[in-house]
Amino acid sequence: MHDATRPALVVVAHGSRDPRHAATVAALCASVRALRPGLHVEAAYLDFDAPSVPRLLERLHAAGVREVVALPLLLSRAFHAKSDIPAVLHEATSRLPRLHVRQAEVLGPHPLLVRALERRLREAGLGPEPGRTGRTGYTGRRAGGRRPTGIVLASAGSSDPEAIAVIAQTAREWRRTAGWCAVRPAFASASSPRTEDAVRGLRADGVAHVAVAPYVIAPGRLPDRIRDGALEARADVLAPVLGDAPEMAELLALRYDEAAARGPLALSA
Repeated sequence: MHDATRPALVVVAHGSRDPRHAATVAALCASVRALRPGLHVEAAYLDFDAPSVPRLLERLHAAGVREVVALPLLLSRAFHAKSDIPAVLHEATSRLPRLHVRQAEVLGPHPLLVRALERRLREAGLGPEPGRTGRTGYTGRRAGGRRPTGIVLASAGSSDPEAIAVIAQTAREWRRTAGWCAVRPAFASASSPRTEDAVRGLRADGVAHVAVAPYVIAPGRLPDRIRDGALEARADVLAPVLGDAPEMAELLALRYDEAAARGPLALSA
């Protein structure tokens, strides 16, 4: 049973023609429900998938819901978070005057995302402990304490300079805190380098073992491009997408709590 005293959570995803995208979003929403029993959690999409954001908000309004946290399922504040989602929410709520909506912060940057990336690398066979070997047969640390692995942090890409800067900062912080010998950003679209070029660049710099960590939430066309680039350049390890990793559900719940705690709900500008 839903707790009517709490705002409903609407996870706003981009949508995709690839059915794996919506399936991943549904699994992630189910994980959030498990973390927050009684919380009304639903997904809506900007394109391709149903329900659309306006249609879901209309349905919630008709069911008596009066407060909503709209959480962009995005890793950085690029165009969708700054323009598309606020515009869609404003248009929808202008026709539903009794429905109050607050747009939550995007997911990144946040340490939980790095923990999810590390989890996915371990699942792909790259173990964190000295002496443990995975699919590559090599995962330990050098005597100086730095892991002798180079990481390609492969994101979907954006034309927004702020989003690109966040990816670069995430790569720097991950290298500093985790001890990888290098972490290089790469992009499947809009920016460079591409995944295959980043893998080859690490090889050219003398990094013998390279792992690709897709910094994307759900499968689709651009994640497939990351995969193809990693395979073309013969990366040693290719991690799965972030998907419904436990850290992802924890982060969605955290962003919801932050938005719901900011006083009376009102649509963010």
